[in-house]
Amino acid sequence: MAVNLQKGQRASLDNSMKMALIGLGWDPNKYDGGYDFDLDASAFVCGANGKVQSDDDFIFYNNPDWRDHTIWSSGDDRTGGNSSEGDDEQIFIDFTKIPDYVSKIAITVTIHEAAARRQNFGQVSNAYVRVAKVDSEFDTQGETVIQFDLEEEFSIETALVVCEIYRKNGQWKFNAVASGYQGGLEQLCRVYGVNV
Repeated sequence: MAVNLQKGQRASLDNSMKMALIGLGWDPNKYDGGYDFDLDASAFVCGANGKVQSDDDFIFYNNPDWRDHTIWSSGDDRTGGNSSEGDDEQIFIDFTKIPDYVSKIAITVTIHEAAARRQNFGQVSNAYVRVAKVDSEFDTQGETVIQFDLEEEFSIETALVVCEIYRKNGQWKFNAVASGYQGGLEQLCRVYGVNV
């Protein structure tokens, strides 16, 4: 049975979890701006200073696989969340392969070309993230152990840090963050030390 969290809450991941699926979903509101929504999930792999060690530690649609399937993305869903069932995008983590220097994996969602399309997270609803225990990369459903529904209203933000998977005293934990930023993916890259 899944643990449901609210913003700011934390939970430990089961030590027996070798591989996790981070499923993200959302629904664009009815909108007549002339453009479809294209939301993108990304991950920043950080050291103890909260920053990436190199630009390669940034997993996104142009760099979907980190260190030979240690962390990887299922790919870019360009439908904007118009499929009503299931996750819109997924990120997989193989905990058995993560190097010791990694202390945090920040999971984020941004709106592609948000400024040009005049879009923001105030036009998106039913956003969630779930952590599921999976046995292989071919299991796209898994057993959901943590669910975090983002109920906060974001009116002008174009980038969200949804959650963090972090290591403390040798154990992996989940932090329900839900912090919004203006400036889209470029702003998040600055926050986490990726050169833009």
